[in-house]
Amino acid sequence: MPTAASWTDLRPREVRRAVADVAHLVDFRTTTVRRPRAFALGAAVFVGLTVAAATLPAFVSGAGSSKGYALDAVLLIPTAMAGFMVLAIASAVASGGGRELLHREHAVIHPVSPTTDHLGALLLAPLNIAWLLQAWILIGVTAYGVERRSLVAAEIGIVIWILAATAVGQVVAWTVEAVRRTSHGIAIIRCVGVALAGVAVLLQLTHHTVGILDSLKTRWIVVGYVDGFRMRWVESIAVELLLLVVAVVLGAVPAHLAARRAPRDELRVESGNHPARRLPRSALAMLVRLDRASVWRAVPMRRGLAVLAVGPGVVALAGNLTWPQMTILPGLVASGGALLFGVNAWCLDGRGALWRESVPVGPGTVFAARAWVLTEFLLVASFVTMVLAGLRAGLPSTSELLALLCTWVVVVLQVITSAMRWSSRRPFAVDLRSARATPAPPLVMVGYSTKLAVTTTLTSLVFSGLARVPHPEVSVLVAAPFVVWSLVRLLHARDAWTDPVERARVVTTVAG
Repeated sequence: MPTAASWTDLRPREVRRAVADVAHLVDFRTTTVRRPRAFALGAAVFVGLTVAAATLPAFVSGAGSSKGYALDAVLLIPTAMAGFMVLAIASAVASGGGRELLHREHAVIHPVSPTTDHLGALLLAPLNIAWLLQAWILIGVTAYGVERRSLVAAEIGIVIWILAATAVGQVVAWTVEAVRRTSHGIAIIRCVGVALAGVAVLLQLTHHTVGILDSLKTRWIVVGYVDGFRMRWVESIAVELLLLVVAVVLGAVPAHLAARRAPRDELRVESGNHPARRLPRSALAMLVRLDRASVWRAVPMRRGLAVLAVGPGVVALAGNLTWPQMTILPGLVASGGALLFGVNAWCLDGRGALWRESVPVGPGTVFAARAWVLTEFLLVASFVTMVLAGLRAGLPSTSELLALLCTWVVVVLQVITSAMRWSSRRPFAVDLRSARATPAPPLVMVGYSTKLAVTTTLTSLVFSGLARVPHPEVSVLVAAPFVVWSLVRLLHARDAWTDPVERARVVTTVAG
C-alpha cells in the first residue's frame, strides 16, 4: 500500500498545514546550528552583500546614463533575466528537485507532505553560490544601468523576477524527477539531456542563442522598470507576481507525482548485485577499491560528475574559449566536485565508519586511500571538461598547454587539501544515498563553495596570464611553491586524522 501523501494535500487546508510545517522545520534547523554567532554573521554578510549589490553600482561614474556602458547594461538586463531562469532550471534539475529541508532518513519517522518538501526546497534555493552570484550580478547590473529615480522600482521588479525564475526552475525540476522515476524515465531524461546539449551548442554556433533568450519576452517586463512607479510598472509586476504564484502552486503537482514513485536509480544501486573480485595485494589498494566503489556507485556522485564535467565543457565548447581562458575551468570543476562529497569525505562511511575503525589498517593508510579517490574523482571530471573545451580551441602553444596543465595540478591539490582539512575539522552525519543530499548543511556549503571559488579563481587568473608568456618554464616555476604549500597542508590534515582523539570525534559524528 502506498504511504505517500494523497492528492488531498493540495487542498487549501493542507496547504496551510504544509506552510506551517515548513516554518517548524526552518525553526528546527536554525535552533540546532552548532555555531549561532557564525550563523548570524553569515546571514548579516548575505544581507549586506545584497544591499551593496543593489545600491553601490548606482554611485559609480556613468551609472544611470542614457549612453555608454549604462545603456549597454540596460539592454543586457532582459537577456540576463532569461539566463538566470535557465540557471535556476539547470541547478534544480541537477539536484533532483531541489535541496532537502529535512533529510530522507529523518523523514521516515517525521513524515512531511510533498508540498512541504517543495516549499522547503524553494527556501533553500538561494543557499547556492552559483545562484547567489548570478542574482547579485543581475541586481548590480540593474543598479548601474537604470536611472536613480527609477532604481527602487526596477530593483523590486528584479527581485520578484529572481523569485519567479527560481519557482519555475523548481516546477521543471520536479517534473523531470517525476519522469525519471517512471519505467523508462532514466533513459528518457538522458536522451533529452543529450538533445538539449546538442541544441544549445548548435544555437551558439549559429549565433542564435541571444535571439532565443530575447524571445522569452523579458524585454517587455524590463520596459516597465525604467519609468518608475507608473501603470506600466504595475503591469510588469503583476505579470511577475502571477508567474511566481502559479509556479509555486503548480510545483506541488509534480512533487506529489515524484513522491508517489520510487527513485529507481537510487534503488537500483542499493539492490544491485556486485560479484566478489580477487583481493588486492595491499591494504591500501583494498581501501581504494572500497572508497572508489562507494563514490562511483552513488547516484548523486554520478549525476553530479556528469553535470560538472559535461556542463562547463559544453558551455566552453559553444563559447569557443581560447587556451588562456580555459585555465578557469579546472578550478571551477574541481571546486564543484569537492562540494559533492569531498568537504565531508568521511561521511561516505556512515555507520560503516565504526566497522572501518576495527579493520587492522593504519589510519595513515585510510587517509591516503580517501584522498587518492577524491583526487581521481576531481581529475576525471576536470579532464573531461578540458577535452570538450579544447575541441574548438585549435592547437595550443607550449606555454598555453603547460600553463593549463600546471593550473590543473595546482587547483586540484588546493581543493583536495582544503576538503580533507574541513572533513576532519567539521564532520557531519549525512546520508548521501539520496540524490538530493548534500555533505553539509546548506549555509555551511555556501561558505565552503565561496572559499573554494575564490581560491581557485585567483590561482587560475595567475596562470591565465602566464599562458601568454613566451617562456613555458615560468609556469612550472610558479606552480612549484603552490604544490609544495598544498602538500604541506595535506600532511597537516593527515596528522589531524591520525590523532586518535580527533579521529574518534570524526568517526562518532559521521556514524551518528
